Amino acid sequence: MASDLEEKVKSIPTGPGVYLFKDEKGRVVYVGKAANLRNRVRSYFSASPTRSPKLAHLAGTIADFEFIVTESEMEALVLECSLIKRYRPRYNVRFRDDKRYPYIRISWQEEFPRIQIVRRAQRDGAKYYGPFASSAAMHQTLDTLRRIFPYVTCRRKLTGSDQRACLYYYIKRCPAPCIGAISQEEYRALIEGVCLFLEGRQEAILDSLRRQMEETARDLEFERAASLRDQIQGIERAMEKQRIVFRTKVDQDVIALARRDGEACAQVFFVRGGKLIGRESFLLEGTKGEETKEVLTSFLKQFYDAVAYVPSEILLGSEIDEASVIRAWLEERRGAKVALSVPRRGKKRGVVKLAEENAAQTLAHLEAQEAIEEEKAMAALIDLQEHLGLEALPLRIEAYDISNIQGVAATGSMVVFQKGVPQRGAYRHFRIKSVQGANDYAMMREVLQRRFSRALNEESAWATLPHLVVIDGGKGQLNAALEVLAEHGLEVPTVALAKEREEIYRPGTDRPLRLPGDSPALRLMQRLRDEAHRFALGYHQKLRRRR
Repeated sequence: MASDLEEKVKSIPTGPGVYLFKDEKGRVVYVGKAANLRNRVRSYFSASPTRSPKLAHLAGTIADFEFIVTESEMEALVLECSLIKRYRPRYNVRFRDDKRYPYIRISWQEEFPRIQIVRRAQRDGAKYYGPFASSAAMHQTLDTLRRIFPYVTCRRKLTGSDQRACLYYYIKRCPAPCIGAISQEEYRALIEGVCLFLEGRQEAILDSLRRQMEETARDLEFERAASLRDQIQGIERAMEKQRIVFRTKVDQDVIALARRDGEACAQVFFVRGGKLIGRESFLLEGTKGEETKEVLTSFLKQFYDAVAYVPSEILLGSEIDEASVIRAWLEERRGAKVALSVPRRGKKRGVVKLAEENAAQTLAHLEAQEAIEEEKAMAALIDLQEHLGLEALPLRIEAYDISNIQGVAATGSMVVFQKGVPQRGAYRHFRIKSVQGANDYAMMREVLQRRFSRALNEESAWATLPHLVVIDGGKGQLNAALEVLAEHGLEVPTVALAKEREEIYRPGTDRPLRLPGDSPALRLMQRLRDEAHRFALGYHQKLRRRR
């Protein structure tokens, strides 16, 4: 350990907290928590014959670290979860591509709570349900909910004084608080029903709705009673599809892992009132070299950090670390006792085994799917090599685009496809610095000069040269790119793809190449061009919002 780090370790307090390890470029590569910060951090720098290769490699990358002292180990656990989601450190177990796991957000802080789909859960006073592994399944759930509990989907200000309601009111998909057709109290009660449904507490909803229906019928409010009857029937239809797994009306989550060749999948079964109401699969990364109990522990912390409902019992496929702290944290979130158990026999073990089998099937399906996608990608690369007359297969392709409005907030993008697959960790943004006004050619020159100058300076992140460069544009953009490569003494195959007619411009000829519409090479080129455009536009819009 370097002497400066050794001295820094000595200054760490011995209480609970969170530590962040950084590499030589200042990137956070690992986040952890500890009951005793000093001892835990010191352990990473102490050589041990039992230390895993992953930990040994991590220790070799640490150039600096930070620590945050907390009041308790539980507070450290919550902060650790938040920081892992924020930084996505490469050595932590984490959801693979966690942006694809959406949440349902219910804004209870509004007078008339709204229901939205969001990509991240925040601590903003709203209730979040998820994450959902399947976006399609989540939309299906919302469709079911809207038939049972018609709720507002528009963004208009709800004053109750509008003259007319929208079409959704007349087809019974919105209760129209905009025209005062439902009171704030009634609407919030309706949204409470949505929450109970998402928590799997359908029996509680039915009991409440049946009481309300009887009361409204006694009060001769027959239209309201009929509406409640329809809600009851909708919930009962949804419940008919649910499988009974326990005779007792218990609320449980069943969580198990499957692992294969460095991949891991967590399967969650949601049991509510003794019935299996749903399941979700989550792919995890950063698991290679980790023990199963460590992977499961990391998953539990990240999964329950955002969920709105914690059941009374959680059945696990294996033991976990920090069980007492995690149990206390879950009980604080639930506001009641939570049992964590690893069943060894009986009905509970059978359900856990079923979750394990489902996780294994998900991994097997993923492996087969990835093999098919890899085969398709290689076919597209071979097709592209033949059409462009390339000497080598273009395993690494870089695509570039410029985004600006009359030169304002001008940005460039570089996206990278490796073996035909996006490598998002290698994407780069460029903020245009030297060009004034709208001059796409000059902007493209600047972006490529910066990229290839860094390659010649042997900057590690830029040192790998592409087998093919794809420019979004026509002949002018292509010539700008070729000039930059010549100035740097580089020979990299380069082409430009024009948007309007999907024409490919190549060096040495004025005749553009048009690929067949069903060509795998054309589809790959379009994906590259569109991804570069999306990435550049996103950064451009971000800069414009800051102005």
